[in-house]
Amino acid sequence: MNSSSSKVALVTGAARGIGLATAKRFLAEGWRVALLDIEGELQANAVAALKNPDNTQAITCDVSDAAAVGAAMAAVMSRFGRLDALVNNAGVAVFAPVLETSDADWNRIMAVNLTGPFLCTKAAAPLMREQGGGAIVNITSISAVRASTLRSAYGTSKAGLAHLTKQLAVELASSGIRVNAVAPGPVETAMAKAVHTAEIRADYHDAIPLNRYGLEEELADAIFFLCSERASYITGQVLAVDGGFDAAGIGLPTLRGQRRNG
Repeated sequence: MNSSSSKVALVTGAARGIGLATAKRFLAEGWRVALLDIEGELQANAVAALKNPDNTQAITCDVSDAAAVGAAMAAVMSRFGRLDALVNNAGVAVFAPVLETSDADWNRIMAVNLTGPFLCTKAAAPLMREQGGGAIVNITSISAVRASTLRSAYGTSKAGLAHLTKQLAVELASSGIRVNAVAPGPVETAMAKAVHTAEIRADYHDAIPLNRYGLEEELADAIFFLCSERASYITGQVLAVDGGFDAAGIGLPTLRGQRRNG
């Protein structure tokens, strides 16, 4: 499927992890996909590995740079001629105690995680409006709703993005643009595998009712659903894809252990 009428998605932070899995999901459904990332070489390699040059486009861009974002949108329109979905997935994280979080780290996290989706949406919305509408999905985090150690900057940026999602949904509805968010819990990404010790993984497993990390493909399924026509009456929502982590509330590991052994 490669006609001028086939839909187009732009996925930011698409060189790896959830972003790349999401790009693959769109491609599997016959969409054309622009993959955007700040890491140009990694991005180029990821797109080459997809082996679908007719339906993919690699764009190197820092989402916190308004001029670069504008140029990226222009490149998508030049190549594909339309934009139907935007997935604001690009993000950065620095985990540190609040008193050890530098001003520079705070500013960078806010610039990428919150200002980035704002800039991308401002640039994408007029393009969607011209063709009668579209869908935007912001990737927040379970850290947006559950405070945790070392996440004063990261969690706050994602909480801001969750509210921005609702604000955008209300304001862009008249243009036929739906805006939702997906809040991942712990996910089996390369980063998680590198930094989560066995002890940390055990703690997460105990706190998650489904007793496992999510898969990148499971996040991609939820993101694609919210961009599809099957979600045509859904807007302004934050969907936690977290194995029940948020629903579980406070942890009572001893009682959970008794339940499992009972």
